[in-house]
Amino acid sequence: MSVQPLERRASLPDRNRAVSPIVGVVALLVITVALAAVVAVGAGALSAGSPEPTAAFELAVDGSTSAIRIDHVAGDTIDVETLSITVAVDGTELADQPPVPFVGANGFDGTPDGPFNAEATQQWQSGTVAGFSVADTNSPTVERGDTVTVRLAVDGTSIATLETVAE
Repeated sequence: MSVQPLERRASLPDRNRAVSPIVGVVALLVITVALAAVVAVGAGALSAGSPEPTAAFELAVDGSTSAIRIDHVAGDTIDVETLSITVAVDGTELADQPPVPFVGANGFDGTPDGPFNAEATQQWQSGTVAGFSVADTNSPTVERGDTVTVRLAVDGTSIATLETVAE
């Protein structure tokens, strides 16, 4: 009689085996949800900052007067107080860069035009021309035939790099 209970026990299914696949599926679901949450938080952090303005510009340089003119052709309005300008002549940056907005600055003649002038509106809108003249005391000087590159940046992020040959 003691043999029958052993045979019954051997024929019963192992109830612990069915739990393993369920635990595996639940673990995979928890990992998937956790990864999705991390990706969602990361993507949200990247888009949390304000987007930089986008705009189109045209550059003109008069080599005889060293006048640099930048036409805001289209796009977002630029707050000139957040703008920085870097000017290079034939690949060499000017010793004195224009501290826009300004009125009278080392390395520049006269007062700048448009929103680069501290006395004007600080909002550079599409259709508005801004400019300044590089003084002969600045180095290098701007002459006809020189390649002039102007980099515009808002809060340190480049929004445009313009290049032309001085006429």
